[in-house]
Amino acid sequence: MSLRLAFMGTPGFAAASLAEIAGAGHEIAAVYTQPERPRGRGQASVKTPVHQLAGQLGLPVFTPESFRDEDVLAAFEALELDAACVVAYGQILPQRALDAPRLGCLNLHASLLPRWRGAAPIQRAIMAGDEITGVQIMQMEAGLDTGPVLMSETVPIHDTDTAGSLHDRLMVTGAQLWPRTLAALERGSLSARPQAEEGVTYARKITREEARIDWTRPAGEVADAIRGLSPFPGAWFELQAPRGPVRVKVHFAAPERGEGTPGEVLDERLLIACGRGAVRLTRLQREGRGVMEAEEFLRGTPVPPGLQLG
Repeated sequence: MSLRLAFMGTPGFAAASLAEIAGAGHEIAAVYTQPERPRGRGQASVKTPVHQLAGQLGLPVFTPESFRDEDVLAAFEALELDAACVVAYGQILPQRALDAPRLGCLNLHASLLPRWRGAAPIQRAIMAGDEITGVQIMQMEAGLDTGPVLMSETVPIHDTDTAGSLHDRLMVTGAQLWPRTLAALERGSLSARPQAEEGVTYARKITREEARIDWTRPAGEVADAIRGLSPFPGAWFELQAPRGPVRVKVHFAAPERGEGTPGEVLDERLLIACGRGAVRLTRLQREGRGVMEAEEFLRGTPVPPGLQLG
């Protein structure tokens, strides 16, 4: 037997889950994703990664602007689903939608709940210096990522991880969790574990101003912030250039020994003083250019010792 499902998701992280669920042989009655949006310099409308994959799989796709519209809810209820699988959909589902499938709505979240509920769990885990994270599938409730956990897998965070590399590992691990979860759901053998009441943290959305590097922080915290913001939106500083300040993004840095005024360049290879210790900048991106290793960056953009970074 197989379950009759709807899949709800938008980015590439969600598309990996859709591929695994489809490969497990379940009936996907509908795929919901965000509408096409203008992208790039030409502002051409682009389908989401989930929409593109669903098209390749021959699945029916729906792109409602709001899941609170009566027609949208009525059509969703009419699908007579066993369950809905939700991964980074981008819309809050009203209670009526959560109640429509026979077995409810299941959501894949990229953290070990209740730590890092919310929009940016991958970035926040690295930025906070966490050594471990994971993926969990939970039963959805009206609250923000508050539902009981059905299936869980832990993932270590390495010193070399960026938000990009950790995202890719969690995407694969999370996608592989779906067939096991749905098989157990079909057998009726899933057990729901309520989330702990202590240890709740919120992964609020990253702001552009927050991404500016604060050199007064200890070196380890500066390096974690840089890794957690790479590749997007990118931690940044201002470099004084002959034609005025230039914004430079840093995509990787590592703590080292060093002393100086926070933001001071300590040597010719981009060792920068922090509030305590220093960080070595190893991968950078000047405004309007591609990402470069430090050696290549310095050939085109001199950063001499004694310079103060903003």
